[in-house]
Amino acid sequence: MAESATTSHRIVVPPAVPMVGLLGTGDEYLRTVERAFPQLDLHARGNEITVTGPAAEVALVERLLDELVVVLRTGAPLSVDSVERSIQMLRVDAAERPADVLTADILSGRGRAIRPKTLNQKRYVDAIDKHTITFGIGPAGTGKTYLAVAKAVQALQSKQVSRIILTRPAVEAGERLGFLPGTLYEKIDPYLRPLYDALRDMLDQETVPRLITDGVIEVAPLAYMRGRSLNSAFIILDEAQNTSPEQMKMFLTRLGFDSKIVVTGDVTQIDLPVGTSSGLKVVQQILDGLRDVHFCWLTSADVVRHRLVSDIVDAYGRWDAARNAEVGPRGVRGRR
Repeated sequence: MAESATTSHRIVVPPAVPMVGLLGTGDEYLRTVERAFPQLDLHARGNEITVTGPAAEVALVERLLDELVVVLRTGAPLSVDSVERSIQMLRVDAAERPADVLTADILSGRGRAIRPKTLNQKRYVDAIDKHTITFGIGPAGTGKTYLAVAKAVQALQSKQVSRIILTRPAVEAGERLGFLPGTLYEKIDPYLRPLYDALRDMLDQETVPRLITDGVIEVAPLAYMRGRSLNSAFIILDEAQNTSPEQMKMFLTRLGFDSKIVVTGDVTQIDLPVGTSSGLKVVQQILDGLRDVHFCWLTSADVVRHRLVSDIVDAYGRWDAARNAEVGPRGVRGRR
């Protein structure tokens, strides 16, 4: 068949692009490509790369190298991870180019840039730009909260909003935080620490406390949102799987003029008492199809933590699926 015909193609890398940047130290990026395309034979010499093998695979590698060259020309660095993710994007044949994903800066500063690393992450941040309310739903490590906080800081710095509001349900304390010792921030600190960490990763250490003191950034438990109307704000509800349907409704109806809401959560990690419905699950049925509301789903393929995290997420997914298949609707094992 024509698709399996062997061909050879010589790719000339522009002189302005350093080969070590394209191939990696010790040719580690080239080795990554070879592992992903075992049917191909790749040879690099000077500023030329010769690719031999099935025509379709050769064409895909040619597209890959073109994309990596574009990334390097923008000044963005490559890594084994970004090369692997570029290959994944090209294999799904999506409309978006890997170079567009890997060079989409959200924030730049402190010696580095924050940008999406996967196709779904790029679609997620684009959805935040286009819609008033965006839901980011996916497993741990997919960057849904981190990217939302980055978009909030970007909106604040560009004066699209005048304040950032970050909130989470304090499930373990039943949101009865008044019984805990200390100030409000000392009481809620264990629940909101991940949001503080994300802020401090994007802003100067001295800036975050000052903005919180001035009321420009507010970090508070979900219970403190009741009865408010939030105008000119970028509002993030994190860990939304631990809201009840009533809490979710309360939160969404806080939306004021010139504001934007991002809701993040993982429906596989619900910590609510047995018998309590998750507001994040219910809201998908209620708001699906509503104009200016968008749902983004991230998967284990979008995990940007340690490589093993993605495998762990998939393993738990298979375990849950097998357990649900064995347990009937009343919680008893079905007959085999």
